[in-house]
Amino acid sequence: MFQGASAINLDAKGRMSIPAKHRDALLQQCEGKLTLTRHPHGCLLFFPRPVWEKHREQIAAWPMSARAWQRIFLGNACDVELDSAGRVLISPELRAAVGLEKEVMMLGMGTHFEIWDAAKLAQDEAEAVAGGMPDVLSNFSF
Repeated sequence: MFQGASAINLDAKGRMSIPAKHRDALLQQCEGKLTLTRHPHGCLLFFPRPVWEKHREQIAAWPMSARAWQRIFLGNACDVELDSAGRVLISPELRAAVGLEKEVMMLGMGTHFEIWDAAKLAQDEAEAVAGGMPDVLSNFSF
């Protein structure tokens, strides 16, 4: 179960260092084999390969009416591996697609991660708070 936020700086080549707390789990869970893909909300999805493969099968089975969504998720998917320094390379195409610059946030979302440009995430969260809590959460309490 991945959770928590990590502020990370991409290096000049577009590599992202995976925080140690997640790196060890990823090495154990999937031997450092991962998949990145694009999300229409403006972030990247970052999956351990076995988790991605289950999603990939479901997405591939979608009907022809969902072809554009298949292109977003499957057409942008990129397999990566942790290098010996615990980093992954985010391709220039994926960085450009979601506007990743230097400062990124990696958010644990249970079975996978989201990778956001830090400024874009802050703006997105501020807009969500300003918009109020959705009705579906009206009975939620801690």
